[in-house]
Formats: sequence, structure tokens, C-alpha cells
Amino acid sequence: MKFIIPSSAKSRIEVDPNSHFPIQNLPFGFAQLDEDAFSVVIRIGDQVLVLQELVDMGMLEETEFPDLDQILDLNPTQLRYLRRLAFDLLRDDSPQLKAEPDLLDDALLPISAVEMLLPMQVATFTDFYSGINHASHVGRLFRPDGSPLPPAYRHIPLAYVGRASGVIGSGEDVYRPKGVFRLGEDAVFQPTGELDFELELGAFIGKDHEPGSKLTPSGAEDLINGLVLVNDWSARDIQAFESIPLGPHMAKSFATSVSPWLVTLDALEPFRVAGPEQDPKPLPHLRQRGPGHFNLVLEAWLQPHDRDGRVRITEGTTHDIYWSFGQQIAHTASNGAPLEIGDLMASGTISGTEPGTFGCLLEATARGRDPIEVGGGSRRTYLEDGDSITLTGYGQGEGFRVGFGELTNTIVSE
Repeated sequence: MKFIIPSSAKSRIEVDPNSHFPIQNLPFGFAQLDEDAFSVVIRIGDQVLVLQELVDMGMLEETEFPDLDQILDLNPTQLRYLRRLAFDLLRDDSPQLKAEPDLLDDALLPISAVEMLLPMQVATFTDFYSGINHASHVGRLFRPDGSPLPPAYRHIPLAYVGRASGVIGSGEDVYRPKGVFRLGEDAVFQPTGELDFELELGAFIGKDHEPGSKLTPSGAEDLINGLVLVNDWSARDIQAFESIPLGPHMAKSFATSVSPWLVTLDALEPFRVAGPEQDPKPLPHLRQRGPGHFNLVLEAWLQPHDRDGRVRITEGTTHDIYWSFGQQIAHTASNGAPLEIGDLMASGTISGTEPGTFGCLLEATARGRDPIEVGGGSRRTYLEDGDSITLTGYGQGEGFRVGFGELTNTIVSE
């Protein structure tokens, strides 16, 4: 059964109305507490609830949760149980806290006192191409006289399999990659001159699915531990040279960033919507029963290296993603492939239809032809060394906001 926290619920901990982490969210992360101590944590406002402390206090059975000091390796059923427990402890009318007000003193820490790491160990990384506006824009840029969408686009969720070892966390630097691309008439090997970000969402699988087993889009959602922000960095000049006929390799494998907070589908349920009309009707294994999408606000902010203050360069929504996460995951398993705990499935770049809503610089600058203004006389076609990109996203409810926090990385050179 889904566990939806009412919009009227209040926390005993003061939370800013604009915080991404009210009691309606309670996302999971993995934190380093000090040099040798780690724990799965739950975020509430500007504090974290340390679950390993709850084990030490006897509030959680160690036989049921023996690995809370390891990187998150819990299934959706366990996360739902832990989230319900956290709600019962943190709500303003908690009987346990009324009887013993100091009960959680050792289990709550300020977020500034911990270092957030990747929420799960990444087993595999698959990047889809489900942002139909992005796919259409890119198609027009590269094939102005042809059809913008590939022939298979409306029949199956298109994707490529990326490199799990390249997935990094928020706060880690992204080294400008080197690669082979065309410069004039010559092929050269040198640092990319067209480094780009990509604004995406990702789903982490929290339960194995046996190879060959049938999986529906609705059933696929039952495998998801939660969603995260994803920045699948791209070197556009390298990508253009290498992608035909097999797709990106060196242009993508150097880095993919993931935000630290795993936001459960239960927390996102208030923002569930039907996606865009799918025409033609999906094949049987891809048919979605009920709404499979979420209406969330997504933003990208640029902190230029050559001026103070960051500027928002993207503001859009997730409403127009063509294929839902359930459909993406069901399709991935449909050929008999297994799914494993830690598989990361990303949506692909999410864009709107108007300037200011594009999810990457390739679109925003029309393939580098029209630089964007970033304030103080600075302009960008692609990212420069020292620039920082921050992605953020949230669903806006009645008097509360459920969000992902921020995913920030800075470009550096060797």
C-alpha cells in the first residue's frame, strides 16, 4: 500500500515553507557522519534523521536492518516502512515525542554536519531519450530537411547503455574531457570545446527482477526506490564525430552527476499526472494503466567563473516526457534482460518548447550559433572552466513543496 503523507501534516521540526524537505517528503540519502561513521539518513528541513542511531537505540531491529551503515541497499517495501516510522517520530503530534521529548536528540543532526554521498551504488546506467521536445529540437538542428524524430521514437523508449563507473555525486568536480573530433578538415585529439550539461531525472531500481520475467509499466514502478536529479554531461564536438552509427561513447562516459536525495514515488504521488497522448497506441508491453508521469518544476542555474552570482538558464516541467519511467523500465526488461538493485534509469534531457525552457546549451544556443547572456556582459555557447551548473527540481503542493534539493558540479581542467 502506498503511504501518502497528508498535505495538512506538520513536523515538530521547524521547516521553511519553501524547503524541498517538509514532512511530506522525507527522502533517503547516504551520509558520512565522521571519518569512520556512515549511515542511511532521512532528510527533514535542514536536519537529517540518522537511521543507524535508531538501531542503536533499539527502535529498529538490527536483524531486519543490518546494513544501515552501508550505502543504501534497501528495497521499496523497506523504504516505505522506514518512511512511515520517520513520519510517526517527526510529526508534531507524535505520542513518542510527547512522552519523551529528548528521544531523538542523538539521532538528529544538522545537514551541515554531514557529507552526502551517492544515494545508491550504481550497478548499471541507462540513459533514455524520452524528452520529446528535446529530441524534436535536436532533430531539427541536425536534420533540418528531414523528420526531427527517429522512426522508432513513438514506438519504443530509445536509450543507450552508459558507464556506471562515471556516475559521481553533487559537489564533485567534472574534468573537461579530451577526445577526438573534427576541427576544420582534420581529426584532432584535444580537450572538448563544446562541454554541455543535460537536465534529467533518474530512477534507481531497488529490487531485482529475474531475467525473462514479464514486467508491466505499473509493475515496474514497484521496483523503484526513488527518483533523483541527473546531469548527463556531454562533449558535443566529440559526440557529433563519434555517434554514427553506434551512438555516444567518449562524449558521455567521463561523467554523469546524480543528486544525493532519493525521493520516493509515494512522496511524488500528489504530483502524478497523465503524460502526453501517445500516438500510435503503445505496444501491449508498454501500455500504461493510469497516470504514469509527474508534473514537477525543473531548473538549471549557471554560476559563471567570471562574475558573481548565478543565473537561471532553464525553467521547465517534466509534464511532456513522452515515455514514463514505468514504460522505460518495462521495455528494458522486455527482451529478457535482468534488472538489478542499483540500476539507474535516466529520462534523457527534459526541455520545454520555448527559449528559457531548454534542458541543455545545445538547444539554448542553437548548436552554438546564438550565445546566451549570463549577466555582467558574459555570454556562453558552451561551458567554460570554472563554471558551475546547479540543477534543482520540485513539485509544488498546497502549502508545501516536495523537492530534490540541488545537484551542483564545477568544470575544471587538468
